[in-house]
Amino acid sequence: MFIFLSKLLDLLLSPLSWGLLLGVLGLVLSRRRARLAAWLQGLGLLVLYLFSIQPVATGLQRWVEAGVVSTYRPDEVYDAVIVLGGAVDSSATERSGLPEYNQPVERILRGFELLRDGHARHVLLAAGTLDMRPEALVEADVLARQLRMWGIAPERIFTEKRSRNTRENAVESERIIRQQGWKRLVLVTSAAHMPRALGTFEAVGLKPDTLAVDVRAHEWDFHGASWQPRASNLSAGTDALRELFGRLVYRLRGWA
Repeated sequence: MFIFLSKLLDLLLSPLSWGLLLGVLGLVLSRRRARLAAWLQGLGLLVLYLFSIQPVATGLQRWVEAGVVSTYRPDEVYDAVIVLGGAVDSSATERSGLPEYNQPVERILRGFELLRDGHARHVLLAAGTLDMRPEALVEADVLARQLRMWGIAPERIFTEKRSRNTRENAVESERIIRQQGWKRLVLVTSAAHMPRALGTFEAVGLKPDTLAVDVRAHEWDFHGASWQPRASNLSAGTDALRELFGRLVYRLRGWA
Protein backbone atom coordinates (compact mmCIF):
# COMPACT_ATOMS: atom_id res chain seq x y z
CA MET A 1 0.00 0.00 0.00
CA PHE A 2 2.82 2.43 0.87
CA ILE A 3 4.44 1.85 -2.52
CA PHE A 4 1.15 2.66 -4.27
CA LEU A 5 0.59 5.78 -2.19
CA SER A 6 4.15 6.97 -2.80
CA LYS A 7 3.67 6.72 -6.57
CA LEU A 8 0.35 8.58 -6.31
CA LEU A 9 2.05 11.31 -4.30
CA ASP A 10 4.79 11.47 -6.94
CA LEU A 11 2.08 12.40 -9.45
CA LEU A 12 0.55 15.00 -7.15
CA LEU A 13 3.96 16.56 -6.40
CA SER A 14 4.49 17.45 -10.05
CA PRO A 15 4.10 21.14 -11.01
CA LEU A 16 2.84 19.87 -14.37
CA SER A 17 -0.03 18.17 -12.53
CA TRP A 18 -0.73 21.38 -10.60
CA GLY A 19 -0.89 23.45 -13.76
CA LEU A 20 -3.13 20.97 -15.55
CA LEU A 21 -5.48 20.60 -12.56
CA LEU A 22 -5.82 24.37 -12.24
CA GLY A 23 -6.53 24.63 -15.95
CA VAL A 24 -9.16 21.89 -15.87
CA LEU A 25 -10.78 23.41 -12.81
CA GLY A 26 -10.91 26.74 -14.62
CA LEU A 27 -12.66 25.11 -17.57
CA VAL A 28 -15.21 23.45 -15.29
CA LEU A 29 -16.04 26.78 -13.63
CA SER A 30 -15.89 28.91 -16.78
CA ARG A 31 -19.65 29.18 -17.24
CA ARG A 32 -20.68 29.70 -13.62
CA ARG A 33 -17.69 31.62 -12.22
CA ALA A 34 -15.98 33.23 -15.19
CA ARG A 35 -13.70 35.54 -13.18
CA LEU A 36 -12.58 32.78 -10.81
CA ALA A 37 -12.04 30.46 -13.78
CA ALA A 38 -9.81 33.02 -15.46
CA TRP A 39 -7.75 33.42 -12.29
CA LEU A 40 -7.34 29.65 -11.94
CA GLN A 41 -6.26 29.25 -15.53
CA GLY A 42 -3.82 32.13 -15.21
CA LEU A 43 -2.43 30.63 -12.02
CA GLY A 44 -2.00 27.30 -13.78
CA LEU A 45 -0.01 28.94 -16.57
CA LEU A 46 2.09 30.84 -14.04
CA VAL A 47 2.94 27.63 -12.17
CA LEU A 48 4.01 25.95 -15.40
CA TYR A 49 6.13 28.92 -16.40
CA LEU A 50 7.86 29.38 -13.05
CA PHE A 51 8.85 25.74 -12.72
CA SER A 52 10.02 25.64 -16.35
CA ILE A 53 12.65 28.37 -16.07
CA GLN A 54 16.27 27.93 -15.16
CA PRO A 55 16.44 30.08 -11.98
CA VAL A 56 13.72 28.06 -10.25
CA ALA A 57 15.10 24.71 -11.40
CA THR A 58 18.62 25.68 -10.33
CA GLY A 59 17.38 26.89 -6.94
CA LEU A 60 15.56 23.64 -6.25
CA GLN A 61 18.52 21.54 -7.38
CA ARG A 62 20.91 23.49 -5.17
CA TRP A 63 18.51 23.14 -2.25
CA VAL A 64 18.21 19.37 -2.59
CA GLU A 65 21.99 18.91 -2.98
CA ALA A 66 22.95 21.40 -0.25
CA GLY A 67 25.36 20.08 2.36
CA VAL A 68 26.09 16.80 0.57
CA VAL A 69 29.64 15.68 1.37
CA SER A 70 31.49 12.64 0.06
CA THR A 71 33.47 10.88 2.82
CA TYR A 72 35.01 8.34 0.43
CA ARG A 73 38.70 7.75 1.19
CA PRO A 74 40.86 6.99 -1.88
CA ASP A 75 43.50 5.27 0.27
CA GLU A 76 40.96 2.80 1.69
CA VAL A 77 40.20 -0.64 0.26
CA TYR A 78 36.53 -1.21 1.02
CA ASP A 79 35.01 -4.60 1.60
CA ALA A 80 32.13 -3.56 -0.65
CA VAL A 81 30.76 -0.66 -2.62
CA ILE A 82 26.97 -0.40 -2.40
CA VAL A 83 25.48 0.90 -5.64
CA LEU A 84 21.84 1.93 -5.47
CA GLY A 85 19.54 1.44 -8.46
CA GLY A 86 17.75 4.00 -10.56
CA ALA A 87 20.14 4.09 -13.50
CA VAL A 88 18.53 1.55 -15.84
CA ASP A 89 15.81 2.36 -18.37
CA SER A 90 13.98 -0.95 -18.13
CA SER A 91 11.60 -0.41 -21.06
CA ALA A 92 14.42 0.56 -23.42
CA THR A 93 16.53 -2.34 -22.14
CA GLU A 94 13.73 -4.78 -22.88
CA ARG A 95 13.40 -3.45 -26.42
CA SER A 96 17.10 -3.39 -27.28
CA GLY A 97 18.28 -6.42 -25.33
CA LEU A 98 21.25 -4.39 -24.07
CA PRO A 99 21.64 -2.29 -20.91
CA GLU A 100 20.12 1.15 -21.54
CA TYR A 101 20.56 3.95 -19.02
CA ASN A 102 18.95 7.15 -17.87
CA GLN A 103 20.35 10.17 -16.03
CA PRO A 104 21.90 8.58 -12.87
CA VAL A 105 24.18 6.29 -14.89
CA GLU A 106 27.16 7.69 -12.92
CA ARG A 107 26.14 5.40 -10.06
CA ILE A 108 27.20 2.24 -11.86
CA LEU A 109 30.14 3.97 -13.57
CA ARG A 110 31.67 5.03 -10.24
CA GLY A 111 31.00 1.62 -8.76
CA PHE A 112 32.81 -0.02 -11.66
CA GLU A 113 35.78 2.33 -11.29
CA LEU A 114 36.16 1.45 -7.60
CA LEU A 115 36.17 -2.26 -8.46
CA ARG A 116 38.51 -1.85 -11.42
CA ASP A 117 41.01 0.28 -9.52
CA GLY A 118 41.09 -1.98 -6.46
CA HIS A 119 39.36 0.43 -4.06
CA ALA A 120 36.58 -2.10 -3.37
CA ARG A 121 36.75 -5.88 -3.21
CA HIS A 122 33.05 -6.50 -3.91
CA VAL A 123 29.99 -4.67 -5.14
CA LEU A 124 26.46 -4.94 -3.81
CA LEU A 125 23.89 -3.86 -6.40
CA ALA A 126 20.76 -2.86 -4.50
CA ALA A 127 18.06 -2.53 -7.14
CA GLY A 128 14.78 -4.39 -7.41
CA THR A 129 11.71 -3.61 -9.49
CA LEU A 130 8.14 -2.40 -9.13
CA ASP A 131 7.08 -4.33 -12.23
CA MET A 132 4.95 -7.29 -11.20
CA ARG A 133 5.21 -9.16 -14.51
CA PRO A 134 7.00 -12.53 -14.22
CA GLU A 135 9.21 -11.64 -17.18
CA ALA A 136 10.03 -8.14 -15.89
CA LEU A 137 13.67 -7.11 -15.81
CA VAL A 138 15.27 -6.65 -12.41
CA GLU A 139 17.72 -3.76 -12.40
CA ALA A 140 20.29 -5.52 -10.22
CA ASP A 141 20.51 -8.30 -12.81
CA VAL A 142 21.00 -5.78 -15.63
CA LEU A 143 23.75 -3.99 -13.70
CA ALA A 144 25.45 -7.26 -12.78
CA ARG A 145 25.46 -8.26 -16.44
CA GLN A 146 27.00 -4.90 -17.35
CA LEU A 147 29.80 -5.30 -14.81
CA ARG A 148 30.58 -8.77 -16.11
CA MET A 149 30.73 -7.35 -19.65
CA TRP A 150 33.25 -4.81 -18.35
CA GLY A 151 35.44 -7.58 -16.96
CA ILE A 152 34.48 -7.73 -13.28
CA ALA A 153 34.68 -11.29 -11.96
CA PRO A 154 31.25 -12.75 -11.08
CA GLU A 155 32.38 -13.75 -7.58
CA ARG A 156 32.88 -10.06 -6.75
CA ILE A 157 29.30 -9.15 -7.66
CA PHE A 158 26.40 -9.47 -5.22
CA THR A 159 22.81 -8.50 -6.01
CA GLU A 160 19.92 -7.41 -3.85
CA LYS A 161 16.79 -7.80 -5.97
CA ARG A 162 13.87 -7.59 -3.54
CA SER A 163 13.81 -3.86 -2.78
CA ARG A 164 11.28 -1.43 -4.25
CA ASN A 165 12.41 1.79 -2.56
CA THR A 166 15.30 3.26 -0.59
CA ARG A 167 14.06 1.91 2.73
CA GLU A 168 13.98 -1.63 1.35
CA ASN A 169 17.42 -1.06 -0.25
CA ALA A 170 18.82 -0.56 3.23
CA VAL A 171 16.92 -3.37 4.95
CA GLU A 172 17.77 -5.98 2.33
CA SER A 173 21.36 -4.80 1.94
CA GLU A 174 21.96 -5.00 5.68
CA ARG A 175 21.00 -8.66 5.64
CA ILE A 176 23.49 -9.48 2.87
CA ILE A 177 26.24 -7.35 4.44
CA ARG A 178 25.78 -9.07 7.78
CA GLN A 179 25.92 -12.52 6.15
CA GLN A 180 29.14 -11.63 4.31
CA GLY A 181 30.76 -10.03 7.34
CA TRP A 182 31.67 -6.82 5.48
CA LYS A 183 32.75 -3.92 7.68
CA ARG A 184 34.26 -1.24 5.46
CA LEU A 185 31.58 0.05 3.11
CA VAL A 186 31.07 2.94 0.71
CA LEU A 187 27.64 3.97 -0.53
CA VAL A 188 27.27 5.32 -4.07
CA THR A 189 24.17 7.22 -5.17
CA SER A 190 23.14 10.56 -6.65
CA ALA A 191 23.98 13.70 -4.69
CA ALA A 192 20.32 14.66 -4.37
CA HIS A 193 19.47 11.19 -3.07
CA MET A 194 22.44 10.80 -0.72
CA PRO A 195 21.03 12.47 2.46
CA ARG A 196 17.94 10.23 2.47
CA ALA A 197 19.87 7.13 1.42
CA LEU A 198 22.58 7.57 4.05
CA GLY A 199 20.02 8.26 6.76
CA THR A 200 18.14 5.12 5.80
CA PHE A 201 21.26 2.93 5.90
CA GLU A 202 22.25 4.43 9.24
CA ALA A 203 18.78 3.65 10.58
CA VAL A 204 19.40 -0.09 10.02
CA GLY A 205 22.77 0.05 11.77
CA LEU A 206 25.18 0.57 8.89
CA LYS A 207 27.83 3.32 8.80
CA PRO A 208 29.10 3.50 5.21
CA ASP A 209 31.34 6.16 3.77
CA THR A 210 29.66 8.08 0.96
CA LEU A 211 30.49 8.86 -2.65
CA ALA A 212 27.96 11.29 -4.12
CA VAL A 213 27.66 11.25 -7.92
CA ASP A 214 25.23 12.58 -10.53
CA VAL A 215 25.66 16.17 -9.31
CA ARG A 216 23.16 18.35 -11.19
CA ALA A 217 23.10 21.71 -9.37
CA HIS A 218 24.73 24.57 -11.29
CA GLU A 219 26.21 27.77 -9.97
CA TRP A 220 23.56 30.35 -9.19
CA ASP A 221 23.75 33.06 -11.87
CA PHE A 222 20.51 34.97 -11.60
CA HIS A 223 21.42 37.64 -14.14
CA GLY A 224 22.83 35.23 -16.72
CA ALA A 225 20.07 32.66 -16.30
CA SER A 226 17.72 31.77 -19.12
CA TRP A 227 14.11 32.80 -18.59
CA GLN A 228 12.88 30.71 -21.49
CA PRO A 229 10.65 27.85 -20.33
CA ARG A 230 12.08 24.40 -21.00
CA ALA A 231 10.77 20.91 -20.29
CA SER A 232 14.16 19.91 -18.86
CA ASN A 233 13.84 22.58 -16.14
CA LEU A 234 10.34 21.37 -15.29
CA SER A 235 11.63 17.80 -14.97
CA ALA A 236 14.61 18.81 -12.81
CA GLY A 237 12.48 20.85 -10.45
CA THR A 238 9.91 18.08 -10.15
CA ASP A 239 12.61 15.56 -9.22
CA ALA A 240 13.91 17.92 -6.53
CA LEU A 241 10.45 18.43 -5.04
CA ARG A 242 9.86 14.68 -4.92
CA GLU A 243 13.17 14.09 -3.16
CA LEU A 244 12.48 16.79 -0.57
CA PHE A 245 9.07 15.31 0.14
CA GLY A 246 10.57 11.83 0.32
CA ARG A 247 12.96 13.00 3.03
CA LEU A 248 10.07 14.38 5.04
CA VAL A 249 8.09 11.14 4.74
CA TYR A 250 11.11 9.00 5.73
CA ARG A 251 11.74 11.14 8.81
CA LEU A 252 8.08 10.99 9.87
CA ARG A 253 8.07 7.20 9.53
CA GLY A 254 11.36 6.86 11.41
CA TRP A 255 13.14 5.36 8.42
CA ALA A 256 15.96 7.93 8.33
